[in-house]
Amino acid sequence: MNKELRELIGLTKVYIKELQTSGVSDITVDDSPEEEKTLAQFFSEIKDCRRCGLAKTRTNLVFGEGNPNAELVFIGEAPGYEEDRQGHPFVGRAGQLLNKILKAMHMDRSDIYICNVLKCRPPGNRSPLPEEVAACRPHLEEQLRLLTGKKVICCLGLHAAKCVLGLDLPLRELRKNWYQHSDTPVRVTYHPAYLLRNPHDKGKVWNDMKKVMECLPK
Repeated sequence: MNKELRELIGLTKVYIKELQTSGVSDITVDDSPEEEKTLAQFFSEIKDCRRCGLAKTRTNLVFGEGNPNAELVFIGEAPGYEEDRQGHPFVGRAGQLLNKILKAMHMDRSDIYICNVLKCRPPGNRSPLPEEVAACRPHLEEQLRLLTGKKVICCLGLHAAKCVLGLDLPLRELRKNWYQHSDTPVRVTYHPAYLLRNPHDKGKVWNDMKKVMECLPK
């Protein structure tokens, strides 16, 4: 529940209590604290999502996984073939490379949370369409809201950066600066799939990861 909705509910309860004090007796207020949903509960809510046409072609909805209290959150573009087949994010060749990057950072999958902008694989691994991103973005935003321990978000690739930041800039420009998403610092780097095709840019990604590590609590 976002801040604005909590405030609205609070004001409504105050108004109802004022009515009760004035003699209106047939109105009741539940003062018990609302229980915050978990990532697992949210996954149950959207696992059969039909918000866009990708639902017709997917094998599995790939929600995301990792430490729900992670300080570092990675966001990719969309599931690929292996991710769609297995139902887990970053399990193909790009995921294996990401694991190596994490190892160099003295981390592993249990230390982070990882997800994608799209939860379903675009046919042929094509780029996400604007309407698909628009349909899936609320899911991503809710995931990020529920990840309350996050200290840094790292966008892997241009599509993730555009969705999270809303900026239409080349990746080489986006990599130069820190950004903010709801008060959380955001860093942009190349997607591991790009590095498989362009291994000469691995040094650039490592420089980005060093900046990420500097921003994480020691």
